[in-house]
Amino acid sequence: MPDYVAGNRLTLLKNGKEYFPALVAAIDAAQVEVFLETYIFADDQIGTLVADALARAAARGVATRLLIDGFGAQNFALRFREMLSQAEADILVFGPDVSPWPPWRQRTRLRRMHRKLASIDGTVAFVGGINIVDDDDTPGQTPPRYDYAVRIEGPLAARVRAEASRFWTRVSLLSSGRRRRLATPRGRAPRHALPPPSPNCGGQRGALVVRDNLRHRRDIEEAYLELIDAAREEVVIASAYFFPGRRFRAALARAARRGVNVTVLLPGKVEYRLLYYASWALYGPLLEAGIRIQEYHRSFLHAKVAVFDRRIASVGSSNIDPFSLLLAQEANVFVDDAQFAGKLRASLHEAIENGSRTLPRRSGRRLPFLARARIWTSYRIARLLIAFYGYDLH
Repeated sequence: MPDYVAGNRLTLLKNGKEYFPALVAAIDAAQVEVFLETYIFADDQIGTLVADALARAAARGVATRLLIDGFGAQNFALRFREMLSQAEADILVFGPDVSPWPPWRQRTRLRRMHRKLASIDGTVAFVGGINIVDDDDTPGQTPPRYDYAVRIEGPLAARVRAEASRFWTRVSLLSSGRRRRLATPRGRAPRHALPPPSPNCGGQRGALVVRDNLRHRRDIEEAYLELIDAAREEVVIASAYFFPGRRFRAALARAARRGVNVTVLLPGKVEYRLLYYASWALYGPLLEAGIRIQEYHRSFLHAKVAVFDRRIASVGSSNIDPFSLLLAQEANVFVDDAQFAGKLRASLHEAIENGSRTLPRRSGRRLPFLARARIWTSYRIARLLIAFYGYDLH
């Protein structure tokens, strides 16, 4: 089970409308240091808002460190780069060159930094699934993107800070040989001594669980599997990308067969059609096991959250697919608190009841032949690609 720490105040934030004002306010209040990690840093209204806040912090002497992914943020705006460099903020890019050749090195290149994490002065932190991008800017789709983050105060914030600092140091050392820096990190110590760890400021228990390619390769997946196996009443999972391996599918099916109400909320509006149609090939056995699958159609679902027995919740960056569970750098917060879990559960059930449709138990068998052929072709292609990158679905 996750390593929970008590004494926290944890606030659920839904969508960018709640997340970005809280993030910018925390950065503007920073006195010592800011770490910010994001997969995407868009050149839009929100990107400008956050970049300006980072530049203000650095200009007033706060040690400001921005870590972006080399693929997700490959178009990081030159104006942001110049603004932050002039303010003496440090910027690092995670990952090697993203060119497609040689193909045998693609598995390494797919190890993306998919985390969305911030630490401010070691006393306030944010973890979730929301990129630095305007979630109202969704061409061809109804806004906003549907996602969550957690604002953290208390001892857990110190753990997030320790993880952010550790990861920054590691990427900085790796980057020194690749020339992947946008602004040269000076490797300086914080300009002021860090404040002592936050005292207990609430009654909530939380745990930070990360996935990396060193000692924590399966930590997020194992946390999910243990909580699914321990569930006695209900499991609700929302995932932007859903292509679970055999163990995960078996755990869901076991839970449903012992009477647990298992609901999986998935996107009805899709971004990557190959994975979407490939996922349909997995639905049949899950539906037959009694798992309820809902497709969300109100807007683009980007959430990666779960609630177990109305008591434990997970909010983070990890999808239920092989790229998140076995390749990417990810970070989730698990919360053992009925009030927090209840708020997330109520939000998910509102989305299920008012923004989604239920897939019939035998829906796959009723599809036209061409649709079924497209599903199975996509599944076979996805399996070949995933097997090439070292992940076996069976």
